Amino acid sequence: MKPILDACCGGKMFYFDKNDPRVLYMDCRSMSTKLCDGRQFEVKPDVIGDFTQMEFPDGSFRMVVFDPPHLKYTGSKKEAKNWQMVKYGSLPAHGWKEILRKGFSECFRVLERGGFLIFKWNETDIKVSEVLKLTPQKPIFGHISGKRANTHWICFMKED
Repeated sequence: MKPILDACCGGKMFYFDKNDPRVLYMDCRSMSTKLCDGRQFEVKPDVIGDFTQMEFPDGSFRMVVFDPPHLKYTGSKKEAKNWQMVKYGSLPAHGWKEILRKGFSECFRVLERGGFLIFKWNETDIKVSEVLKLTPQKPIFGHISGKRANTHWICFMKED
């Protein structure tokens, strides 16, 4: 088993090496498309899976990367074809809290004791303070980045 799991890798946009042999890339979709600006975009995980119900044993990974969808989808066809929805995926407008709560729970379940969870969140639709309420785990540190300073990188360590 690889030491690192990316539970929702998407297009692997923040990786220096999109095929890093230390990382097991998982996503709920596999796709290839052309974006509105003509660039090719693909989601090509090693494993197709749902971050709310992972099929890995407890304590399987030393590190888990959790970068879930951060945009709320309201149901419009136009919105579904939006380049941001294509690149980042989406959460339902209702029920997103339970999805993220289950996601955190599963990420910590497959993380070994003393392992690290790296959580990335963009505040476009939902404040990070609301999301952090969905896990009893306490973060160690974080950093805000992005053009509008609305992307948060947060590090947790599994202690229990």
